[in-house]
Amino acid sequence: MKMTSLLLIVCSCLIAGSVGRPQFPEKEKDPKYWNAGAQMTLKNALTLQTLNKNKAENLILFLGDGMGVPTVTAARILKGQLSGQSGEETQLEMDKFPFVSLAKTYNTNAQVPDSAGTATAYLCGVKANEGTVGVSAAAVRSQCNTTEGNEVTSILRWAKDAGKSVGIVTTTRVNHATPSAAYAHSVDRDWYSDNEMPAEALQAGCKDIARQLFENIPNIDVIMGGGRKYMFPKNRSDVEYPGVAKHSGTRKDGRDLVQEWIDKTKDKKGHYVWNKKQLLSLNPNNVDYLLGLFEPGDLPYDLERNSETDPSLTEMVEVAIKILRKNPSGFYLLVEGGRIDHGHHEGKAKQALHEAVEMDRAIGRASLLTSIHDTLTIVTADHSHMFNFGGYTPRGNTIFGLAPMLSDADQKPFTSILYGNGPGYKLVNGARENVSTIDYQENNYQAQAAVPLSMETHGGEDVAVFAKGPMAHLLHGVHEQNYIPHVMAYAGCIGQNREHCLSRSGTAGLHPVLSTIATLFTVTRLLC
Repeated sequence: MKMTSLLLIVCSCLIAGSVGRPQFPEKEKDPKYWNAGAQMTLKNALTLQTLNKNKAENLILFLGDGMGVPTVTAARILKGQLSGQSGEETQLEMDKFPFVSLAKTYNTNAQVPDSAGTATAYLCGVKANEGTVGVSAAAVRSQCNTTEGNEVTSILRWAKDAGKSVGIVTTTRVNHATPSAAYAHSVDRDWYSDNEMPAEALQAGCKDIARQLFENIPNIDVIMGGGRKYMFPKNRSDVEYPGVAKHSGTRKDGRDLVQEWIDKTKDKKGHYVWNKKQLLSLNPNNVDYLLGLFEPGDLPYDLERNSETDPSLTEMVEVAIKILRKNPSGFYLLVEGGRIDHGHHEGKAKQALHEAVEMDRAIGRASLLTSIHDTLTIVTADHSHMFNFGGYTPRGNTIFGLAPMLSDADQKPFTSILYGNGPGYKLVNGARENVSTIDYQENNYQAQAAVPLSMETHGGEDVAVFAKGPMAHLLHGVHEQNYIPHVMAYAGCIGQNREHCLSRSGTAGLHPVLSTIATLFTVTRLLC
């Protein structure tokens, strides 16, 4: 009897849940539709047998911080639903990349990694301990005296040394874990300025990460993101939030790193901007160096972004590429969708997924501004999260909606999206909260979690690596995460693998026809 009642509840929920949702297209009932689609995909796949072995003049790495495979899938559905489709059949820009592999994300001392150790892997080519950036696994977190002699350089440095222009664009602080591994050597990812460092570390000669941004690799061509407060003397009011103490400068050494940068680049077409209007008013043809710091800390979530004052990731990427591509030797660009991670940590799936969709827009814009013939583009994540969605939801179910059934344990509804742990764990009168009594589609709703934690944790599974352009086929199967920059360096003829570029029959030598095409693309872009 109890089972019969439960089945009735489930059936009624399924019927009710299907009302008002887009039905799947009529054409999908016909086997010819699926067969034709598969044949088209097969035909396209066969063309990939002619591998792109050109030299990669340009190298772009898009890093979705915390963008595990469940996040990619959910973002795909969200992207489709935002345009009125059911969502499952939608293609993300990264879905269109011809080569996909998996990366193992563990740190040398951690089964489930953090963003610092992973950044050292996919930027510097060596695995490292969690919490450390730009140093090998011989360095110990927070122990300053283990820094010297254990520094490792990044692909951004290799590219700069080879004469390429280089850039960093992020939605987090520019001295956060991911971008900092591109230029810093720090045994503690949290040493944002000297204010966050212990006295003994300063006395021992260790430098804060903000300072290293401007000192370690001279003349990084483009730097955009947040983190203004770490660049200014302690207690100096922020230009955008005057009088708000938490946004004031933090530096104890009294240095104004922004003014120092302005002074060094004033005769080199250098421009400093701190809002969207200033950024978009620039003519990239008249800019060789750009420093854009748009917030005291991290940039706001895209859902909460003031579109009048705060640039989107897509807008920042477009400006960066237009500046960097002027270099005839090409460029290296690191782009981080950094707040995907923050949304998940807070249990706010809606924020996280909208961040992922915005990063996908940026990937699309980058594709329009570059050529697959001479630009290797890779999209990946540093790690995953304890995020997933399920519950036997029907086609077209809003990704932030309810599963079409009640729990057979507590007879309450549940959302499709759930976290394995995090701040969404809530008890009401000793039982699981009834989500039908709250607004579970609100932007900052914290999805229910199995284990209570103030902050949700990373996940330990492999992450996807999407690749297109020269030598993209070298990313195949399952690899260690530190393999990624070695592939990029090989394709770009920088770093330690250059022999193939120098030989007459070198595999990375541009074919004459494609070289001409690439040149035409470059000229066209410069004229536009």
